[in-house]
Amino acid sequence: MAKLHFNYSTMNAGKSTLLLQAAHNYRERGMEVFLLTARLDTRAGHGRIGSRIGLGQEAETFDGEDDLFALISTVHQKTPLACVFIDEAQFLTEEQVWQLARVVDDLGLPVMAYGLRVDFRGQLFPGSAALLALADSLREVRTICHCGRKATMVIRQDETGKALSDGAQVQIGGNETYVSLCRKHWRAAMGDTPT
Repeated sequence: MAKLHFNYSTMNAGKSTLLLQAAHNYRERGMEVFLLTARLDTRAGHGRIGSRIGLGQEAETFDGEDDLFALISTVHQKTPLACVFIDEAQFLTEEQVWQLARVVDDLGLPVMAYGLRVDFRGQLFPGSAALLALADSLREVRTICHCGRKATMVIRQDETGKALSDGAQVQIGGNETYVSLCRKHWRAAMGDTPT
């Protein structure tokens, strides 16, 4: 039975690695998969899903204007798909998450979405909020803070390493820009110290 899955975490938890591994498993068994990633994230190259450990795969791209149900339906008609994989799912719109739900419900295809849950301010991304509400299956991909606790938050830092509390929700970056922390150390980095 097809489901909409949301695999979420903070930065540097290995979400893209898990996606690429799962897609490989399908292909190894002779099944077709369709990979999508956010058009604005070009860290691994345009139209490429890349992991920090060096794995990579070409993918179609999406932005907020794309009708994902129509796109996936067209691809599925030409080449029957076994699964759809979405990287950087936090950049989906709410409408696109509903389109992915239709892919599951109307086309019978499983959709595996991987993305961040919250931004550097501790706020849900719109795509993540919709996935948390609509997904049939939620899975937290865990990573750790420097203290050894589970990291659930991320800070955006400036060039001197100071945590930023303002700015646009979306700014593409990697380890030079973002640091994953537990809630306690995120609060401290944001200036919220215990009394």
